[in-house]
Amino acid sequence: MSKKISERVKLKRAYETPVTDDGIRVLVDRLWPRGVKKTEAAIDHWMKELAPSTELRKWFGHDPARWDEFRKRYAAEIHENRDELDRLRGLIADGTVTLVYSAHDETHNDAVVLREILLSDLPPN
Repeated sequence: MSKKISERVKLKRAYETPVTDDGIRVLVDRLWPRGVKKTEAAIDHWMKELAPSTELRKWFGHDPARWDEFRKRYAAEIHENRDELDRLRGLIADGTVTLVYSAHDETHNDAVVLREILLSDLPPN
């Protein structure tokens, strides 16, 4: 029996140790995480195109007061990159995918928004 889609799309900070259950690890930040060695990160794909634009990232500044507006603006940017979004959906169709991000705030970050969009766009299984 296959896992539900929501169980196949995971989130994990880049500073956490990779494990086999992560499946395909996709870095979804525009910048490489500070202090993380590429050899130890176990990143399978780096989808910079799906990361927030530099302008949006700087405007947001991880300020929870700007979270709702960030989500709207970032969702618009994501949908402008349909090819990369479809590529990511293809990876999810094949199995577990972990969206890797570097933000300290585990609730207010780009990976959370991307996961929400992926789960809302995909069929329930």
